Amino acid sequence: MHDGHRISIVIPTYNEAETITSVVEEFHGHGAVDEVVVVDNNCADRTAELASQAGARIVTEVNPGYGRALMRGMREAEGDWLVLVEADGSFSADDLDKLLCYLPDCGMVLGTRTTRQMVQQGANMRFMLRWGNVVAAKILQLLWYIPLEPRLTDVGCTYRALTRRTFEIIAPGLTEPGPGFSPEMICEAMRHGLRVIEIPVHYGARTGGDSSHSGSFRQVCRTAIKMFRAIFRKRFARRIPASRRGRHPTEAVLAKDA
Repeated sequence: MHDGHRISIVIPTYNEAETITSVVEEFHGHGAVDEVVVVDNNCADRTAELASQAGARIVTEVNPGYGRALMRGMREAEGDWLVLVEADGSFSADDLDKLLCYLPDCGMVLGTRTTRQMVQQGANMRFMLRWGNVVAAKILQLLWYIPLEPRLTDVGCTYRALTRRTFEIIAPGLTEPGPGFSPEMICEAMRHGLRVIEIPVHYGARTGGDSSHSGSFRQVCRTAIKMFRAIFRKRFARRIPASRRGRHPTEAVLAKDA
């Protein structure tokens, strides 16, 4: 628990048996964490079994996709504040306090892996990948510069924290099944006028497995296209009326009927 709020860690997984035990133990051992939710997204190995043995609660999402797995985990989590993290060991629980301390002042706190001094040797953040994320973030920033003036450098970092209320507000607009889900979350929060900030986090080498989104040049290009598509689709979607921005869907309905 942090400042009276229950904290849930949400970890999407697809065949992460090599790393899941250490990741669950690290985050479960953090004093602020109340639960670790591991989403079994059709794992064919012992990921779920090992995660459970390490202290995680297992939920299942049969529809494949990074975005779908995260949505299932956030829906099933019991915490007041939700923290998303990868299962590959590239993120550190030591950065959790940084995310949580800013959350009372905004709806979503994003990690950024583009601060060079915090990218460890061997991390999957090569020059092209790092600057690709920066370019995508700057395009998103420009598209929402008026009226929000965001400051972003990384649209693809999974490590982020959001309040339960933020999730309930943006959930109806989250439809991306794959890697486009990460920028879509940011865009949907901005569509509702929610405050989104970004802070540097440590980014280390994967301790097992290969990335299905950024392991090769082809995968990077395919992921980038999906992210750009999500960003522009959200920016030019029908605007949310000012009276409904930042409201839970039920509140918006009540306001309309009043």
